[in-house]
Amino acid sequence: MIIIKITMNAIPSKQLEVTQTLLSMIEPTENTAGCISHGVFIDIEDPNRFCLLGEWETREKLDHHIASHQFSVLLGSQALLCNPLETRIFTVSRGEGMDAVYSIRDHK
Repeated sequence: MIIIKITMNAIPSKQLEVTQTLLSMIEPTENTAGCISHGVFIDIEDPNRFCLLGEWETREKLDHHIASHQFSVLLGSQALLCNPLETRIFTVSRGEGMDAVYSIRDHK
């Protein structure tokens, strides 16, 4: 699994425009082949700070998305930001669920 995390800081007067842009991208991105999940989050302490988290089946599927018109919309929103997009891509070789949490808590 591949995870992409994109952090962005909107110019305060452009926060609504950034919000609308990101909201318009949720459904098309979720419907892209290879997308496991996609979410947009707003920092509760700073409403101008956004985080996008996406889970992808493979790096190739993510690369295809990054090369798409849909991702170009995100890149085009950089004029509405205080700083460039902060992008991190992670390759996850193994994931665990609540069983791991229960196991850890049972051992304490």
